[in-house]
Parts: sequence; structure tokens; C-alpha cells
Amino acid sequence: MRFREFRTWAISGFTAALAVALAACSAPPPPPKAVAPAPSIPQRPYPPMGASPNYVSPRLGPDGRHVTINTGISPNQVTWNIRSAFNVAALNCLQPQHVQILDGYKNLLTTHKKKLWDVNLKVDAEFRSKFGSRFVAPREAYMTQVYNYFAFPPTLMNFCDAVQTMSLESMTVKSADLDAFAARHLPALEAVFEDFFDKYDRYKLEKAAWDAQYGSLYPPQPATSTSQLILPPAQTPVAAPTSSVAKP
Repeated sequence: MRFREFRTWAISGFTAALAVALAACSAPPPPPKAVAPAPSIPQRPYPPMGASPNYVSPRLGPDGRHVTINTGISPNQVTWNIRSAFNVAALNCLQPQHVQILDGYKNLLTTHKKKLWDVNLKVDAEFRSKFGSRFVAPREAYMTQVYNYFAFPPTLMNFCDAVQTMSLESMTVKSADLDAFAARHLPALEAVFEDFFDKYDRYKLEKAAWDAQYGSLYPPQPATSTSQLILPPAQTPVAAPTSSVAKP
């Protein structure tokens, strides 16, 4: 083989080897290893019905229901508290669908004026028997709780619906039947609040479970609320309080 032919052959071989090496260098890199997706974290539970995250629901009684300001009160106090519920609704239930509440409240005060006066005197006497001559201050404190209880913002719309139903029936009630009417409708109003208490208790359990499972992975955002009004702490109801507000 002549030197020129050998050189040509060598150069050709070197070029081919270089092409193979370059081709190997330009090969695509291996695909990256699959990364496991981040765990899906559900939203942290929020208080029901716009309630405050700091709200404390009343304690449960022996019957499994929450002890409220309307628990264990006298029949006369039941009637007076129904009057108070009417009062709260007349001031706060201003939606078109609740327009008859004000008429029902006015009718209650005029048609049953004498009966309500008698009820007020009786609950005064009951309250005086428990607290003596200084009964006015605890009576007023109790009635403040009653009004705040019925006006609780998260339950207000459902409360208004219940009072609207009560108002329609109240238009035909006779004074002799007013106590029975009140005893029948106070549990219906209480059901509105009991439903909220149950939902709030369930929310607290669900929030605690969420914090236990996801709290270390994803710090929870503070819950927002449209209401900061807190019901008074649950307490043993007094035997027979009354009110000095607008005697009938």
C-alpha cells in the first residue's frame, strides 16, 4: 500500500471513529425519575354559618341537648321569653318574607295586654322569691342574655323563619291559650339554636382531626368569621326571671 493511500485510509477511519464518538455524546439524556405527587390536603374546616372560631357552645345536659338560657324555666318565664323573642324578631327580621312578624308582635301586645301584665307580675314574684329585694339586677342580667341569645347573628335568619311561622299562628290565639301556645313554640325556636350547636360541635371535631393529620404538613390559615358575637357562657338557668323592659 502506498503511503498516500495509507494516509487516506487512516484519515477516513479516524473520521468515522470521531463521528461515532460525537454521535454518542449527542444522544439524549435518560428521562428523569418519576417524582411522587404531593399529597392532596383538603381545606381546613371553617366554623358553620359564619360563627366565630372562638365561640364556645353551651354544655350538654343529661338529655343530650345543650343547656341554654331557656332550659328549665318556669311556665310563666316561657311565655315571657316568647314575648322577648317576638320583640327581637320585630326589630331584626326585616326581610320581605318576614313582614308579618311585626304585625304579629303588635297583635300580641294589644290582644294579650292583660294576660302579659299578669305573666310579668308572676315572674317578678318568682324572681323576688329567689333573690329577695335585690332581684332587679339579676333579672335584668338574665333578660340581657335572653335578648342576645335570640339575636345571635349566625342563627338569625333561621330564627326569623321560625318566628314568622309562630307569628302566623299567634294571630288566632286566645289569651287563655297563650301559655300553651308559648310552651309549644319555644321548643321550635330552640331547635334553631340546637341545630347550630350540633353543627359547631361537629366542626370542632373535624378541625381537631384535620390539625392532627395535616397540621404539621401545612400550617392552617386562621379561620375568618362574619360574626364575633359570643353567646353568654352556659349556666344553670334561674328559676323564674322576668323583665322590666316595656311592660305590656
